[in-house]
Amino acid sequence: MNDAELGICLRAWRDRLAPAEAGLPAGPRRRAPGLRRQELATLAGLSVEYLARLEQGRAGRPSAAVLGPLARALRLTGDERDHLFRLAGHAPPTPAVAPARVTPGLQRIIDRLHDAAVMVVDRGWNVVLANPPAIALLGDEATGADGERNVLRRHFTGRPSRVIRTPAEAADFEAYAVADLRASLGRFPGDPRLRELAGELRAASPRFAELWARTDVAASTSQRKTVQHPDAGRLTLDCDVLEATGSALRLVVYTAAPGTPDHRALALLTAEFCAA
Repeated sequence: MNDAELGICLRAWRDRLAPAEAGLPAGPRRRAPGLRRQELATLAGLSVEYLARLEQGRAGRPSAAVLGPLARALRLTGDERDHLFRLAGHAPPTPAVAPARVTPGLQRIIDRLHDAAVMVVDRGWNVVLANPPAIALLGDEATGADGERNVLRRHFTGRPSRVIRTPAEAADFEAYAVADLRASLGRFPGDPRLRELAGELRAASPRFAELWARTDVAASTSQRKTVQHPDAGRLTLDCDVLEATGSALRLVVYTAAPGTPDHRALALLTAEFCAA
């Protein structure tokens, strides 16, 4: 715990919050634009004396039950709330359910990646969004037009795939994918969709059940992948997994170096798809 820094931050956050933002009247004769200590204490359900000790670094370690109302009363952003909890010696609170909203900014980024095949997947490996190059490259795997939009369910139940792997590559992918799902469950333990997916795949796939029993935990990784397209033939592409800051979504991005046969093939596929 960092008592002095905690007090500095609390005072700075209180000073910057205008009474109107907290739903309070400005009132006459204010010497500073921010909230008075009494006002913040009332909003957070604390005594003025305890808040004073917190701001002066004399209160010891506050509990999470104190920090949550303080963060709400101060109108802290998510990053600021997490910083508050860390200063007080606590792990930041995690949302129970993995957020899966494609923000307007994220959509704009995807729209500008004209020469990359991009899929947006949530923590349960459901395809949330795919751009035209991804649809042209991967077909049903990107669109879910055959009734299945979940990457893990497709793989572990034997759905057809345009991604081809050697036995060693398949084993590596399976181990990483199962470990990644376990990591997501650890991050969002209250998300019923993640728990239901894990239970369903344990029952449906002996291979998944075997890997799940290892209790490995891992984050997403970048790989090279080979795609066998019915018209364009075989393409070998870089596949990078990028975290979307501020959400639990990830971008799975297939690219090829400009000027290579694979890059030209992907561009041609996209042009034909968009013209169809």
